[in-house]
Amino acid sequence: MYIKRYTIATLIFVVLIGWYVYSFITQGSISIDFFGVPLPSLSIALWAIVPVILLYVGSIVHMSFYSLMGNFKLRKYEKDYEKLIDAFVDAYLGKENRNHTFKTPRYTLLGSLVDKTTLFPSQNLKADTENEKINAVINIVENIKNGEVVDLKKYSLQSSNPFVIQNDKNRYKKGMISAEDILTHPNKYDRKLSQEVYVDFVKKAPLYAIEKYKTYLTKDALFELLSRINSSENILDISNESLINLMSGLEFDTKDYIKMSTILSYKMIPEHRMKLFEILSSSKEEAMEAYLFTLFDLEMLAPADEILENSQSSEYVKFKAYRALKERNKNFNINLFI
Repeated sequence: MYIKRYTIATLIFVVLIGWYVYSFITQGSISIDFFGVPLPSLSIALWAIVPVILLYVGSIVHMSFYSLMGNFKLRKYEKDYEKLIDAFVDAYLGKENRNHTFKTPRYTLLGSLVDKTTLFPSQNLKADTENEKINAVINIVENIKNGEVVDLKKYSLQSSNPFVIQNDKNRYKKGMISAEDILTHPNKYDRKLSQEVYVDFVKKAPLYAIEKYKTYLTKDALFELLSRINSSENILDISNESLINLMSGLEFDTKDYIKMSTILSYKMIPEHRMKLFEILSSSKEEAMEAYLFTLFDLEMLAPADEILENSQSSEYVKFKAYRALKERNKNFNINLFI
């Protein structure tokens, strides 16, 4: 019952009681002692409505108290609802270390489930919900996927967050930040992003800059770097010692070393190329086949024969087959045997 309506109804009831007593029962007055204290003499009709007034005051206090408690409880639900929305936003963005605290049992259950879940909005999901926060994050995710740059600062996401990485990629592609901006701030940008932009960086950067950020060197970056040696454009002058030192932090398999030799076959001075793989093969067993490939590719048959003669019968079978064919004047491209 609304208090205003209840007050009006009570007022009408009090007036009716007072009128009835005064008109049909008595018009006399009486004085009442209250715990030994005599009260003023009042009309009996007035004394008749006093209990009703006291009941009204008591009921108002009672209703106000429980209404206040109800408002507090409702406020908890409203706050938990907002926290749940925040939990959904963080789940959409893949935020790490989520731990929202709820004060109501039902939202606590839902919130704990959402905090342990990463949500992937459906492609058909549009930013037309009734909640602005949800609409905003849906738009952000969609814009990032479409190559746009958005402001993610207010969401306090870590640099390793996929959306932060993609957003930084979008900034890089749009020229808003350079490769060196990313490489010089290892704590600001994710390492995977730094490694990706380093691949572009080595295409034109001078040797000292390449060596400065060599901690981001990957196989892809190395292959790009090798293609610049003695190239007609963006030429890179690097010694075998510097190249080997640059490669020291990476692990390569046989195919990787052969790919290096293939890339270097286009521009590198033959003597330097042969010497490079001779040095590599002396310390890396995986590089021996690349050394043999290099020797046969350069028609350096004598050192290749020496290696094959001193090997086990089960080793370097393909190269032995190539040598046998070559001895019979059967000329095949060495690339067919790798």
